[in-house]
Amino acid sequence: MPLPSRNKDEDKNAFVSRCMSDDKMKSEYPDQKQRSAICIQRATADCGCLETADFMLQMETYGFEEEITEDNFYIPSEAEYVDFGEETEEWNCAKEKPGLWENIRKKKEREGKNYKPAKKGDPDRPDPEAWKKAQSGDGSEMAREQIQKMHDQLMDMISKLPMVEFEDWTKDMISKAEIYVQNVYDFVKYYEPGKYEDEEDEYSESEFKYQNPETGEVYTYRRKGYYKKDGNILRYVGKAAKYQGKTVTLNKPFRTANGPKKFSVYVKNEKGNVVKVNFGDPNMKIKKNIPERRKSFRARHNCDNPGPKWKARYWSCKAW
Repeated sequence: MPLPSRNKDEDKNAFVSRCMSDDKMKSEYPDQKQRSAICIQRATADCGCLETADFMLQMETYGFEEEITEDNFYIPSEAEYVDFGEETEEWNCAKEKPGLWENIRKKKEREGKNYKPAKKGDPDRPDPEAWKKAQSGDGSEMAREQIQKMHDQLMDMISKLPMVEFEDWTKDMISKAEIYVQNVYDFVKYYEPGKYEDEEDEYSESEFKYQNPETGEVYTYRRKGYYKKDGNILRYVGKAAKYQGKTVTLNKPFRTANGPKKFSVYVKNEKGNVVKVNFGDPNMKIKKNIPERRKSFRARHNCDNPGPKWKARYWSCKAW
C-alpha cells in the first residue's frame, strides 16, 4: 500500500489530518512527530518555495486536527488538563464510538502492558510493582533522596538562569519534566497508606468510579485519587467494569509530553464528530504576560476572528 498523496484541490490541512490517520503512515512512522513532518512534506510536494515555507510555519505555529484512532486516543490524567475557560462536557468513547473502542480494547489485549501511550515503565504511568516499591521502606527512602537531589539541582540552575539560553531540546525536556513532577506531586499530596494494594496487574486496565454527592452523577478515572466537580468533592464508589466508562473531557486542552505538539484537545467538529486537535509549539514558551508580545501575536494571527473551535488556530489564539 503506497503512502498517501494529496488529491487535486484537496486542502493541505485536510490532507495532513488524513495522512496522520493513515494506516500505512502509522505503520511506517509510529512516532507522531516524525509522521507529522512527513505528512507536511507530502502536503506541500507540489507547492512552490514560498507556499511551502508559509504552510510549514503555519503548522509549527498552530498545529492540526486529526481523526481519533486507537493509536492516538489518549485519556489524560487530571494533572495534565489545562483550563482554557471553555464550557466542557464528558465524552465516553466506549458509548459514542463502540467500534473504535473495540479496536482499542483489542489492541490492549494484543500488546498487554506494552500498550501505548500508557507504556509500562513510563515515568507518569507507573505499574503496580513501581507503586509497591515506592511504598516499601527502601524505595521510599531512595525516592526522597532523588527528590532532594532534584531540588538541589533546580536551586543551582535558578541561580545560573540569567546566563542560560536554553536549546530547543532542553525546552522539550523541561515541558516533559513539568508533567512528570506534577503527577508525582499529586500522588504525594493525596497519598493514603494501602491505597494501591488491591490493584495488582489490573492497574493499567481498571477504571475507578466517583460520584458527585450533590447531583448523583458518576465519573470514571484511570487511577484512584482526589477529584472535584463543580466545587463538590467526589466520593469513591468502586471499580468500573473493565474497558468501560472511558471518558475524556471535551473543550479542555491537556499537555502532551510526547507530542506531536505542546497541547491536544478533544472537540466536536462541524459534523458533530469528536476530533483531536494538536496545537502549540513544544519548543517555545508563550509570553502573553508581556502586553506587547500578546498584542503582536493576536494581531498577526487575527485572533479577534480565530475561526472554528475544531481548528488549531482557535486554540493557539485562546492560549494567548
